[in-house]
Amino acid sequence: MTKLNLTPVEKPHSSSLFSKVMAQGRYETRITMTNGEQLLVSIILPLLVLGGLHFTGIFDEAGGPATIDFATPGVLALAVLSSGLTGQGIATGFDRRYGVLQYLATTPLGPFGLLLGKVLAVLMVQVTQIVVIGGAALLMGWSPAVSGLGIAIVFIVLGALTFTGLGLLIAGTVRPEATLALTNLLWVMLGAVGGVVFPVANFTGSFLLDYLPSSALGNGLRTALISGTFDGGAVVILVLWAVIFSLGTIRWFKWR
Repeated sequence: MTKLNLTPVEKPHSSSLFSKVMAQGRYETRITMTNGEQLLVSIILPLLVLGGLHFTGIFDEAGGPATIDFATPGVLALAVLSSGLTGQGIATGFDRRYGVLQYLATTPLGPFGLLLGKVLAVLMVQVTQIVVIGGAALLMGWSPAVSGLGIAIVFIVLGALTFTGLGLLIAGTVRPEATLALTNLLWVMLGAVGGVVFPVANFTGSFLLDYLPSSALGNGLRTALISGTFDGGAVVILVLWAVIFSLGTIRWFKWR
């Protein structure tokens, strides 16, 4: 008589959230790096801003840091906005319009997993941005504080999470055409008067502007790369905005 095997058979485990996020991150990175428009927004435009600031000497002050030393951290912050807010926001908005997100909605990835995958893609693009923009700045005479390089990485990661969260929140709640207009408008406004390139101390109402995530990112990178010090207040502001945008994305993101 055949003996029955009553040993429980383990069901194959579904892939972990980590593996799903990594796969999504690789996919998003490949799409971004082969998209000419995204490369224009993420790399070319920040490079043009860097060159314009350097050659006009707009930040030159007696006894202060050289223009290139002051401008480069702000341009790196602008690059974070370009790849996170504008790049991922617009791409996600049109993915939603053309039904790409409907396929992702059938997977266990979820809005939070999608957010993490896109943050990973932004960070991979950021590596390219840092190499290209940082290399160009070094050729122009940039001399960053070596002790602040690790601190700058912390701010770049937090900035990527914050502004990718904002980009997804916009893309997942409004129409693609509105996403295109709104993210580009925010990029221009935050870059010009939001403390990214120009410190908000130069503007009226700077007390309120100090609490913008763009200002926190710009100030944090400037403090790290010019003086090599850590701006704890800027980190707190970025973390709070990252949590707000992430929770908003999880709560209100629409797949179609």
